[in-house]
Amino acid sequence: MADDGPLVDVPGPRPVLATHERFHGKVWDVASDEVDLGESGVVTRDYLRHTGAVVIVAMDAQERVYLVRQYRHPVGTECWEPPAGLLDMAGESPVDAARRELAEETDLTAETWHTLVDYFPSGGGTSEAVRVFLARGIGEVPEDERHVREAEERDMIGAWVSLDDAVEAVLDGRVHASSAVAGLLAADRARRDGFASLRAADAPWMRPEATRLVR
Repeated sequence: MADDGPLVDVPGPRPVLATHERFHGKVWDVASDEVDLGESGVVTRDYLRHTGAVVIVAMDAQERVYLVRQYRHPVGTECWEPPAGLLDMAGESPVDAARRELAEETDLTAETWHTLVDYFPSGGGTSEAVRVFLARGIGEVPEDERHVREAEERDMIGAWVSLDDAVEAVLDGRVHASSAVAGLLAADRARRDGFASLRAADAPWMRPEATRLVR
Protein backbone atom coordinates (compact mmCIF):
# COMPACT_ATOMS: atom_id res chain seq x y z
CA MET A 1 0.00 0.00 0.00
CA ALA A 2 1.15 3.52 -0.80
CA ASP A 3 0.66 6.19 1.86
CA ASP A 4 -2.52 7.47 0.15
CA GLY A 5 -4.02 4.16 -0.98
CA PRO A 6 -3.34 1.21 -3.29
CA LEU A 7 -0.08 1.26 -5.24
CA VAL A 8 -1.08 2.24 -8.78
CA ASP A 9 0.43 4.21 -11.65
CA VAL A 10 -1.32 7.54 -12.18
CA PRO A 11 -2.19 8.64 -15.74
CA GLY A 12 -1.44 12.31 -16.21
CA PRO A 13 0.13 13.35 -19.50
CA ARG A 14 1.62 16.84 -19.46
CA PRO A 15 0.77 19.40 -22.18
CA VAL A 16 2.84 19.04 -25.36
CA LEU A 17 3.60 22.44 -26.88
CA ALA A 18 5.17 21.09 -30.07
CA THR A 19 6.17 17.79 -31.62
CA HIS A 20 9.06 17.41 -34.04
CA GLU A 21 9.17 14.24 -36.13
CA ARG A 22 12.83 13.21 -36.25
CA PHE A 23 12.71 9.84 -37.99
CA HIS A 24 10.18 7.63 -39.76
CA GLY A 25 11.16 3.96 -39.73
CA LYS A 26 9.72 0.72 -41.06
CA VAL A 27 8.23 -0.26 -37.71
CA TRP A 28 8.44 2.80 -35.43
CA ASP A 29 9.24 6.51 -35.40
CA VAL A 30 11.36 8.85 -33.30
CA ALA A 31 9.85 12.14 -32.11
CA SER A 32 10.88 15.11 -29.96
CA ASP A 33 8.20 16.68 -27.77
CA GLU A 34 8.39 20.05 -26.07
CA VAL A 35 6.67 19.23 -22.77
CA ASP A 36 5.25 21.80 -20.35
CA LEU A 37 5.99 20.67 -16.77
CA GLY A 38 4.38 23.71 -15.20
CA GLU A 39 6.57 25.28 -12.52
CA SER A 40 9.42 22.97 -13.57
CA GLY A 41 9.53 24.60 -16.99
CA VAL A 42 9.50 23.30 -20.56
CA VAL A 43 11.71 20.35 -21.45
CA THR A 44 12.42 18.49 -24.69
CA ARG A 45 12.06 14.75 -24.62
CA ASP A 46 13.14 12.46 -27.45
CA TYR A 47 11.38 9.10 -27.58
CA LEU A 48 10.60 6.16 -29.80
CA ARG A 49 6.93 6.09 -30.77
CA HIS A 50 5.79 2.48 -30.67
CA THR A 51 2.58 0.62 -31.54
CA GLY A 52 2.81 -1.68 -28.52
CA ALA A 53 3.30 -5.43 -28.40
CA VAL A 54 1.98 -8.71 -27.06
CA VAL A 55 3.91 -11.61 -25.53
CA ILE A 56 2.65 -15.17 -25.14
CA VAL A 57 3.71 -17.50 -22.35
CA ALA A 58 2.36 -20.78 -23.73
CA MET A 59 2.19 -23.44 -20.99
CA ASP A 60 1.32 -27.10 -21.43
CA ALA A 61 -0.19 -29.56 -18.96
CA GLN A 62 3.29 -30.48 -17.64
CA GLU A 63 3.93 -26.80 -16.74
CA ARG A 64 6.46 -26.41 -19.52
CA VAL A 65 6.67 -23.12 -21.41
CA TYR A 66 7.47 -22.75 -25.09
CA LEU A 67 10.40 -20.44 -25.82
CA VAL A 68 11.98 -19.38 -29.10
CA ARG A 69 15.58 -18.35 -29.72
CA GLN A 70 15.59 -15.35 -32.02
CA TYR A 71 18.39 -13.06 -33.22
CA ARG A 72 18.02 -9.52 -31.83
CA HIS A 73 20.28 -7.22 -33.81
CA PRO A 74 20.50 -4.18 -31.47
CA VAL A 75 22.07 -6.38 -28.78
CA GLY A 76 23.81 -8.77 -31.19
CA THR A 77 22.39 -11.80 -29.38
CA GLU A 78 20.21 -14.82 -30.08
CA CYS A 79 17.79 -14.41 -27.18
CA TRP A 80 15.58 -17.06 -25.62
CA GLU A 81 12.16 -15.48 -25.15
CA PRO A 82 8.44 -16.21 -25.36
CA PRO A 83 6.84 -15.68 -28.78
CA ALA A 84 5.76 -12.08 -29.29
CA GLY A 85 4.68 -9.55 -31.88
CA LEU A 86 3.66 -5.98 -32.61
CA LEU A 87 0.18 -4.53 -32.34
CA ASP A 88 0.36 -3.25 -35.88
CA MET A 89 -2.83 -4.59 -37.46
CA ALA A 90 -5.67 -2.07 -37.62
CA GLY A 91 -8.75 -3.27 -35.73
CA GLU A 92 -7.09 -6.36 -34.25
CA SER A 93 -7.59 -6.87 -30.51
CA PRO A 94 -4.52 -7.63 -28.37
CA VAL A 95 -5.64 -11.19 -27.64
CA ASP A 96 -6.33 -11.84 -31.33
CA ALA A 97 -2.85 -10.49 -32.12
CA ALA A 98 -1.45 -12.89 -29.52
CA ARG A 99 -3.30 -15.83 -31.10
CA ARG A 100 -1.92 -14.88 -34.50
CA GLU A 101 1.65 -14.47 -33.27
CA LEU A 102 1.56 -17.77 -31.38
CA ALA A 103 0.45 -19.57 -34.51
CA GLU A 104 2.93 -17.79 -36.78
CA GLU A 105 5.99 -18.21 -34.58
CA THR A 106 5.40 -21.62 -33.01
CA ASP A 107 2.69 -23.48 -35.01
CA LEU A 108 0.73 -23.71 -31.75
CA THR A 109 -2.82 -22.82 -30.72
CA ALA A 110 -4.36 -22.31 -27.27
CA GLU A 111 -7.89 -22.72 -25.91
CA THR A 112 -7.57 -20.62 -22.75
CA TRP A 113 -6.17 -17.08 -22.56
CA HIS A 114 -5.54 -14.81 -19.56
CA THR A 115 -3.66 -11.60 -18.94
CA LEU A 116 -0.51 -12.37 -17.00
CA VAL A 117 1.25 -9.00 -16.64
CA ASP A 118 1.52 -5.58 -18.33
CA TYR A 119 4.67 -3.47 -18.44
CA PHE A 120 6.45 -0.51 -20.04
CA PRO A 121 9.86 -1.83 -21.23
CA SER A 122 11.47 1.63 -21.06
CA GLY A 123 9.03 4.35 -20.06
CA GLY A 124 11.76 7.00 -20.25
CA GLY A 125 12.59 6.33 -23.88
CA THR A 126 9.68 4.71 -25.70
CA SER A 127 5.89 4.75 -25.67
CA GLU A 128 5.87 0.96 -26.01
CA ALA A 129 3.46 -0.92 -23.75
CA VAL A 130 3.54 -4.73 -23.56
CA ARG A 131 0.86 -7.16 -22.46
CA VAL A 132 1.90 -10.72 -21.57
CA PHE A 133 -0.72 -13.43 -21.97
CA LEU A 134 -0.76 -16.87 -20.42
CA ALA A 135 -1.99 -19.36 -23.03
CA ARG A 136 -3.06 -22.87 -22.01
CA GLY A 137 -4.92 -25.77 -23.58
CA ILE A 138 -2.22 -26.09 -26.19
CA GLY A 139 -2.79 -27.60 -29.65
CA GLU A 140 -1.06 -27.52 -33.02
CA VAL A 141 -1.79 -25.65 -36.23
CA PRO A 142 -2.51 -28.12 -39.07
CA GLU A 143 0.55 -28.55 -41.28
CA ASP A 144 -1.18 -27.20 -44.39
CA GLU A 145 -2.13 -23.98 -42.53
CA ARG A 146 1.25 -23.13 -41.04
CA HIS A 147 2.87 -19.75 -41.53
CA VAL A 148 6.03 -19.50 -43.65
CA ARG A 149 8.59 -17.74 -41.45
CA GLU A 150 11.01 -15.22 -42.98
CA ALA A 151 13.98 -12.98 -42.06
CA GLU A 152 15.01 -13.34 -38.38
CA GLU A 153 12.09 -15.70 -37.75
CA ARG A 154 13.21 -18.16 -40.45
CA ASP A 155 16.02 -19.61 -38.34
CA MET A 156 14.29 -19.45 -34.98
CA ILE A 157 14.70 -22.45 -32.72
CA GLY A 158 11.83 -23.43 -30.44
CA ALA A 159 11.83 -25.60 -27.31
CA TRP A 160 9.60 -26.67 -24.45
CA VAL A 161 11.29 -25.84 -21.14
CA SER A 162 10.05 -26.51 -17.63
CA LEU A 163 8.89 -23.31 -15.99
CA ASP A 164 11.23 -23.96 -13.06
CA ASP A 165 14.24 -24.24 -15.39
CA ALA A 166 13.20 -21.12 -17.31
CA VAL A 167 12.86 -19.06 -14.13
CA GLU A 168 16.24 -20.33 -12.93
CA ALA A 169 17.81 -19.24 -16.22
CA VAL A 170 16.41 -15.73 -15.73
CA LEU A 171 17.59 -15.44 -12.14
CA ASP A 172 21.02 -16.87 -13.00
CA GLY A 173 21.51 -14.16 -15.62
CA ARG A 174 21.51 -16.59 -18.55
CA VAL A 175 18.34 -15.21 -20.17
CA HIS A 176 17.99 -11.45 -20.66
CA ALA A 177 15.02 -10.55 -22.87
CA SER A 178 12.60 -8.32 -20.97
CA SER A 179 9.66 -10.37 -22.21
CA ALA A 180 11.20 -13.50 -20.71
CA VAL A 181 12.10 -11.83 -17.42
CA ALA A 182 8.65 -10.29 -16.91
CA GLY A 183 6.63 -13.10 -18.42
CA LEU A 184 8.34 -16.07 -16.81
CA LEU A 185 8.53 -14.54 -13.33
CA ALA A 186 4.86 -13.54 -13.58
CA ALA A 187 3.93 -17.06 -14.70
CA ASP A 188 5.80 -18.51 -11.74
CA ARG A 189 3.99 -16.15 -9.37
CA ALA A 190 0.62 -17.03 -10.88
CA ARG A 191 1.33 -20.74 -10.54
CA ARG A 192 2.14 -20.31 -6.85
CA ASP A 193 -1.40 -19.12 -6.09
CA GLY A 194 -3.03 -21.71 -8.32
CA PHE A 195 -3.50 -19.12 -11.09
CA ALA A 196 -6.13 -17.32 -9.00
CA SER A 197 -4.50 -13.94 -9.67
CA LEU A 198 -4.89 -14.12 -13.44
CA ARG A 199 -6.89 -11.37 -15.11
CA ALA A 200 -9.24 -11.72 -18.05
CA ALA A 201 -7.68 -11.63 -21.51
CA ASP A 202 -9.50 -8.36 -22.21
CA ALA A 203 -8.76 -6.76 -18.82
CA PRO A 204 -8.30 -2.96 -18.79
CA TRP A 205 -4.86 -1.96 -20.02
CA MET A 206 -3.04 1.32 -19.46
CA ARG A 207 -1.59 1.55 -22.98
CA PRO A 208 -0.69 4.76 -24.83
CA GLU A 209 -2.76 4.91 -27.99
CA ALA A 210 -0.81 3.74 -31.02
CA THR A 211 -0.27 6.73 -33.30
CA ARG A 212 0.90 4.78 -36.30
CA LEU A 213 -0.13 1.45 -37.82
CA VAL A 214 2.28 -0.04 -40.33
CA ARG A 215 -0.05 -2.53 -42.02
